[in-house]
Amino acid sequence: MNTQNNETWLYTISGKKKLLDFNFKEIWRYRDLLFLFVKRDVITLYKQTILGPLWYIIQPLFTAVIFTLIFNNLGQIKTGDVVDPFLFNLTGITLWNYFKECLTGTSSTFTKNQNIFGKVYFPRVIMPMSVTISNLLKFGIQLLILIGFYLYFLLKGDNLILNYKYLLLLPIYVFMMALLGLGLGMLLSAMTTKYRDLTVLLSFGVQLLMYVSAVPYPLSEAQEKFPPLVSKFVEYNPLAQIIEGFRFIVIDVGQIEMRKVIFTLVLSILMFLLGLIVFNRTEKSFIDTV
Repeated sequence: MNTQNNETWLYTISGKKKLLDFNFKEIWRYRDLLFLFVKRDVITLYKQTILGPLWYIIQPLFTAVIFTLIFNNLGQIKTGDVVDPFLFNLTGITLWNYFKECLTGTSSTFTKNQNIFGKVYFPRVIMPMSVTISNLLKFGIQLLILIGFYLYFLLKGDNLILNYKYLLLLPIYVFMMALLGLGLGMLLSAMTTKYRDLTVLLSFGVQLLMYVSAVPYPLSEAQEKFPPLVSKFVEYNPLAQIIEGFRFIVIDVGQIEMRKVIFTLVLSILMFLLGLIVFNRTEKSFIDTV
């Protein structure tokens, strides 16, 4: 007697995926695992350190002091008539650190997690997503430090202006930074499975990228002092546009051009989609190459 098996599978795990596959439904199903990885990233980062989470505060403050001494005092870079150079540098560093942590954290997704990837299934994209989300906490802490110094200089008598008109663009700038960090990080994580030299190049490349992203100087200084080719590169660098816009909203230094905001948003989305495509293609066979 032949019996028909009418049992249907709840979930199907397959190596066959679309070129562009970001399964929100599956990620939502694994949301508890996502939050677990976020919690792990936050707790274990400074678990065996003496100062612990204080490093969240120390790093941007020391960097802002060094930038002020070298670029503003020694290099005579102008940061506006009413804005203290330290506050100017701290504003740029706060947002830049979020991008840097997202990029460096997601770029080692495959090599760092090869053991767990080889033993259990879950949507691999959860790993880089958890890094991006956990770094939001670090960004939030550093943003509070920035607000504290903003109030200090305001009470001291500095004529600081918060552009309320563009305040709604603030989360959009953070969102674009997250997309760029996540997209570029996923792209690099896929490439490092075959080319380990990229892990060495990354730390060096991030430092160079910071200097062409208008972190220690305003875009107006780049346009005035850099050669035309370099100044154009900096001007249309999406990271420079995001940092310039962030500064304009917070301390009224620089400017916002809506066409460049749209250009940066489109470029950020394209970078994320490119990183996702390469990431999805790599996850099928990366275990054979790492």
